[in-house]
Amino acid sequence: MLEPEITAEAYSKLSQQPNAPLLLDVREPWEYQTAHLPNSTLIPMGEIPSRAHTELDPDAPIIVLCHHGARSLSVTMWLRNQGFEHAQSLAGGIDAWSRTIDPTIPRY
Repeated sequence: MLEPEITAEAYSKLSQQPNAPLLLDVREPWEYQTAHLPNSTLIPMGEIPSRAHTELDPDAPIIVLCHHGARSLSVTMWLRNQGFEHAQSLAGGIDAWSRTIDPTIPRY
């Protein structure tokens, strides 16, 4: 099984592949409006239980993103318990992405 977390650097490489994983942003809408990554899908953490099985593919790779990595890891583990075996959390969240990959993404 995949590690529960993936680094920003490793995801950066994966995101450039033809079959890039789905980037699932689990922050609140105001956070997403403040800073988000292109091509990410917003489903706030509180809505995951009611939307995951209808909007996400359990067989597809999913990278879960939040602010610092705590919410995304929690959602990742929940998804894995629901059969989404290819879910991983972006370690350090969008903050790590801004610090290490793309400093144009605002930090908050």
